[in-house]
Amino acid sequence: MLRLDDVTKIFFAGTANERAALQGVTLTLEPGDFVTVIGSNGAGKSTLLNIAAGKLRPETGQVTIDGKDVTALADHQRARDVARVFQDPMAGTAPHMTIEENLAMAYERGKSRGLRRGVTAAKRQLFARELATLELGLEARLKAKVGMLSGGQRQALSLLMATFSEPKILLLDEHTAALDPQRAELVARLTAEAVERHHLTTLMVTHNMEQALRLGTRLVMMHAGRIILDLDAEAKSRATVPDLLHEFEKIKGAGLDDRTMLQ
Repeated sequence: MLRLDDVTKIFFAGTANERAALQGVTLTLEPGDFVTVIGSNGAGKSTLLNIAAGKLRPETGQVTIDGKDVTALADHQRARDVARVFQDPMAGTAPHMTIEENLAMAYERGKSRGLRRGVTAAKRQLFARELATLELGLEARLKAKVGMLSGGQRQALSLLMATFSEPKILLLDEHTAALDPQRAELVARLTAEAVERHHLTTLMVTHNMEQALRLGTRLVMMHAGRIILDLDAEAKSRATVPDLLHEFEKIKGAGLDDRTMLQ
């Protein structure tokens, strides 16, 4: 479904600040895979997501989605197939628009533009049903401006907007990191439910090792632009946070700062 083949990404090439953010990374997600990605700062996690999304183009390597080479396609050209939820709850929604208007935009993601009513009665009913799955009462607030919602409500809405149109690939970029623990747990639970309900192929970056072990069907650890550990569902189910820290320390010789950034 999603394959990155021998992908390399260099920032500031040819300068004193040249940095290899990804170094020959190969990663394949089969349909329905839910892969969590961990690693300390600078490991290449967000760059990996940006390459998959089309926000960045690799220096070398190939990106394919459902067997189609999309390496040269920008993010807006992949919009029909790829949806993304960002760390910042403000990033995935339009605050000056209503909940139903935001959902209407998400519903039309990647479709050809034309003259049509923005929110029909049928769409409004659909949106209300989908919002009810969030258990936040937003189905009764379709006309409310999104800017009036809390961070947790906005992130839950962003998740719904990214998933209910059933994209081929869902990218989650530390999407619970900016929330308080209670809201983070809610959004994590809603994520697992949405991925299962829509059978989405998902790539999720997180700093939270416990969350990375609990969510998803597979776990990848990155360091210095490379994948250094790849656990399948069985190995992941047996792993613990100390196990992951031990694996990281074997390769990195991690100090306190690195351990802290991984948890």
